[in-house]
Amino acid sequence: MERTLNQNLKLELPALYRGILGHARVYFTSEEIADTRRMLVDLLKEGKLQHADAIHQPIVKLMNVIYILLDEMSLGKTAVNGVLAFTLVSEGVMPREEVKGRYGASVAGIVEGLERVHELYERGVSVETENFRKLLLSFAQDLRVILIVLADRLFVMRNLSDYPDDDRRSVAKEVAFLYAPLAHRLGLYSIKTVLEDLALKYTNHEIYADIARKLNETKRSRDAYIKEFIVPLKKRLEDAGFDFEIKGRTKSIHSIYNKIVKKKTPFEDIYDLFAIRIILNSPLEKEKSECWQVYSIVADMYQPNPSRMRDWLSIPKSNGYESLHTTVMGPQGKWVEVQIRTRRMDEVAEKGLAAHWKYKGVQSEANMDNWLKGIREILENPEMSAMDFMDNFKLNLYDDEVFVFTPNGDLHKLPKGATVLDFAFEIHTKLGAQCIGAILNGKNVPMKHVLCNGDQIQILTSQAQSPKQEWLNIVMTSRAKTKIRQALKESQSKDVEIGRETLKRRLKNWKIDFDEAKVMRLVKKMGYKSVTDMYVDVALEKLDVLAFRDEYQELDKPVTQEETPASAENFIQKENQSPLAAKDDVLVIDQNLKDIDFTLAKCCHPIYGDEVFGFVSSQGGVKIHRMDCPNAPLLISKFGYRVVKACWAGKAGSRYAVTLRVVASDDIGIVTNVTSIISKEPQTALRSINVDSSDGIFIGTITIFVTDTNNLKSLIKKIKTIKGVKSVERTGA
Repeated sequence: MERTLNQNLKLELPALYRGILGHARVYFTSEEIADTRRMLVDLLKEGKLQHADAIHQPIVKLMNVIYILLDEMSLGKTAVNGVLAFTLVSEGVMPREEVKGRYGASVAGIVEGLERVHELYERGVSVETENFRKLLLSFAQDLRVILIVLADRLFVMRNLSDYPDDDRRSVAKEVAFLYAPLAHRLGLYSIKTVLEDLALKYTNHEIYADIARKLNETKRSRDAYIKEFIVPLKKRLEDAGFDFEIKGRTKSIHSIYNKIVKKKTPFEDIYDLFAIRIILNSPLEKEKSECWQVYSIVADMYQPNPSRMRDWLSIPKSNGYESLHTTVMGPQGKWVEVQIRTRRMDEVAEKGLAAHWKYKGVQSEANMDNWLKGIREILENPEMSAMDFMDNFKLNLYDDEVFVFTPNGDLHKLPKGATVLDFAFEIHTKLGAQCIGAILNGKNVPMKHVLCNGDQIQILTSQAQSPKQEWLNIVMTSRAKTKIRQALKESQSKDVEIGRETLKRRLKNWKIDFDEAKVMRLVKKMGYKSVTDMYVDVALEKLDVLAFRDEYQELDKPVTQEETPASAENFIQKENQSPLAAKDDVLVIDQNLKDIDFTLAKCCHPIYGDEVFGFVSSQGGVKIHRMDCPNAPLLISKFGYRVVKACWAGKAGSRYAVTLRVVASDDIGIVTNVTSIISKEPQTALRSINVDSSDGIFIGTITIFVTDTNNLKSLIKKIKTIKGVKSVERTGA
């Protein structure tokens, strides 16, 4: 063992092991710990968990994942044994069949889920939509599978700098799209913050570094202000006899970036860069009363903003989050967010539902089972794409909740903005399908009425009612959307069958043979997107069967083969066989193929030097998009078969239009200074400039011509040196 491990591992593994051992004593017996230690030592002696590349040593990853599960998620024996058993099986040390007998059914289920995840990643899960759905379904079998994979992704993200450049971007995008939202939904706020920050670091490094630098530059003044705010408050709380901890917490870089984007404001104008957190050591029975007492003291010292009050003590969030948030006017007239919670609440907030189990036990697990059941219900709908699911998932995830009641007084949580129809489907699918409105707080309201906290709702139904396509614009919850889509699909299937049988019967009456191929040829000719749409119109009597007969009889041409759908592979083959006239392309597409007809996408305006990819358009040709184009995730996930590699070649020759957004102090000479720098920059030309000003802030939208990204970066750097300029950003991305 000593001979095979490198020096770094010799230093890292003992520290990791001691950390794991400290936590494991809570969950494992001495015999179980000794047994696990012997197993790991044997594996290392056999070289099973070592790799030539020290970065990817499986033993290091395994022990780090176990440490994260124990230390940062407060998970116990079952999850740890699941990781160990999966490793033993994958390394060929233990047969798959022995897992259940040795560790039990729960661990065997976790191993099965992890095996599914591993297999899907081997097949390229980020591209194949069906694989993506299966990945999410694997998660939905056991909560611990999600948590183990989250721990694995957290370890990878923390060590992403050791990975190749191509892997960094793809892993970071996947984490931002899937794993950070999952961590948020599970209440793992600490892990969610780390994942979001690291994802931003590797997908948009310049912005990340800029915010980090500015936070570092303002740290001294920020710390001084926090101290000025905390010192008198701390004395008042001590005088009142509370046992507590109080600290200032700077907001995450990703959170600050979101505020910059959403509010369209520079870093310097964001006032809430930090929050004050008061953590009470209160007994369970006094938690709420002591939190409100502390709130009263804070409100006496500093003027609160009533519109920014958030009470998650009375009714916690669905993921177990409990806290009292208020925003108060602090010294120097600055608004400060104050969070009041107990030690138990803080642990749940940082470690999520896993920590909630420790305090609530079966009740919390039942809530989790209901949530997982909802995910399975959505994913098992074959009509919903992975992208649709994530859109709905995020929609329900990030919105606030409203609390409403049935006539019997039963409490239900729904996302803010939910309607009467959402509530009906929440109660029962049949109730939703037959909903015609409701009696809300004693008054009749339509099904599209938006619910408010405290509403009491009685759903009105009719046997003649059935789901309509326009209902999808009324509801907002994933459950309601899924049930409506399923009902519409079932209804359409019946109409399709009725329409088809009607045509066959009428043609038979006219002594005309029914030919499916001829019917398919008529679909496009009559302006339909699909044959099912045409059959539905026949069933609903929107299509005149006599007119269909006339068109049908005129079809005397032989059936032609339908055109093959556009795909990257077919397009490249076709272009390779019949190349266009030679020209000096500045782009190489796919496998060093040149002279392919391409255009630059207008949604992101790529220029020479940007990281780009090609997308085969349905009209022919390839559209070039930037890798950070806002449409990139959709194109890659939903139409991966039409994506081709692309990179710039040769030297920059053409000039490309780029739009910049300049925010500065509204000074009389700002326009002159900006245009002067542009005119002096070589190979750069000004195309247009639009200027707006409000509350002393100048906002200029400037379109320029540049040759490449180096040219652009040089120009942006020089504009930023102008006195009064707060930010310069490239738009159209």
